[in-house]
Amino acid sequence: MKRRVLAASGAPLEERIITVRGEKVILDVDLADLYGVTTKRLNEQVKRNADRFPQDLAFLLTTDEKTEVVANCDHLVRVKFSPVLPRAFTEHGAIMAATVLNSPRAVQMSLFVVRAFVKMRVAFKESSDLARKLSLLEGDLKIRLNIHEAAIVDVLQRIMRILDPPPGPPEPPRPEIGFHLKEDTVPYRVRRTQK
Repeated sequence: MKRRVLAASGAPLEERIITVRGEKVILDVDLADLYGVTTKRLNEQVKRNADRFPQDLAFLLTTDEKTEVVANCDHLVRVKFSPVLPRAFTEHGAIMAATVLNSPRAVQMSLFVVRAFVKMRVAFKESSDLARKLSLLEGDLKIRLNIHEAAIVDVLQRIMRILDPPPGPPEPPRPEIGFHLKEDTVPYRVRRTQK
């Protein structure tokens, strides 16, 4: 039986992982919810241990990124009205956050976070492999369709010629019955004989 990890808000963990700046990340509000701490507490620990969170592990969103994320993710409505910009954690950043929080729940949940990121990575790889295979199949299908299309067009043209044949050569005119005078000849005159 497959277990789904749900955050305290009830949403599956896989839905909490989003793409920002081309990276798969989880926002501080979701990570704090998952680890069972407040967002403020999580961010305090990150600030206290800033040397453990370089830009490739955690970064603040820009105002535009925050607006886009809130618009695309229904579960982040509460972030919309927060004056603080959310922090995004990569897979390794989420693990590091569990170590600085150092609570049993954070350590336990970090394993689920890692597994969710791995699942996302595998799904992405499978979808890119599938896209590549579909592209090859599409090319092969186009070639086959072009061949079949030409054959179908040829058959349809033959059928149309049978149903509506082109007009044949005109029939020669039929000879008319009766006597005819040619207009360019002089009419016959009756000669009188002399007595």
